[in-house]
This record gives sequence, C-alpha cells and structure tokens, in this order.
Amino acid sequence: MPTYEYEHLDTPCSAGKTFEAVQSIRDDEFTTCPHCGGKVKKLISRPNINTPKTNSELRDLGFTKLVRRDDGVYENVTQRDKDSKYMVRGKPETVPDVSKIVSD
Repeated sequence: MPTYEYEHLDTPCSAGKTFEAVQSIRDDEFTTCPHCGGKVKKLISRPNINTPKTNSELRDLGFTKLVRRDDGVYENVTQRDKDSKYMVRGKPETVPDVSKIVSD
C-alpha cells in the first residue's frame, strides 16, 4: 500500500507538522488529523524510483547498451559471454544474442 504525506494547516500535534499515513489507493484522503482532529491537507510527494546507474547493473537486469563509436559502429558496453564487443552495420554476426536473455 502507498504511503501518503499530510501537513497540518493549523498548529501541529504530537505527530508533527507533517505525518505519513499508509492508505489504500481507494481510501478517501484525510481532511482531519487522526491523532488530534486538526485540519490537514494531502501533500504531493516525489515517488521513489530506482533506476540502474552502471553498465553492470543494466547487464544484470538483462539490458543491452550500445554506445555509438563511429558511423555504423557501436560498442556493446554491457557485453556478455561470447558477445562481440562491437556491433558493425552490415555484419549480423556482431549483433548481441538476446535469445540468451529473453525468454517467452
């Protein structure tokens, strides 16, 4: 279930100026504080999205990252066993073998 943040509009209570509440997405939002009964408003918070940051993290997640090095030449920076380090236009044997990664 998602966690929502609420802020007191008047004086804060023991929960603080802002507090978090774990609620179903179907639940109505709070208009009053469940601790003191004071008026509150729901805050818009930034979601926590975790994205891979390194080439090895991308490779471990099954992605292939190609970096352009020249016209028609790409370096496979997430190279796996027996993959070519460079993918060259017109040479299908240099294309990464995704059948090792993707399954039905």
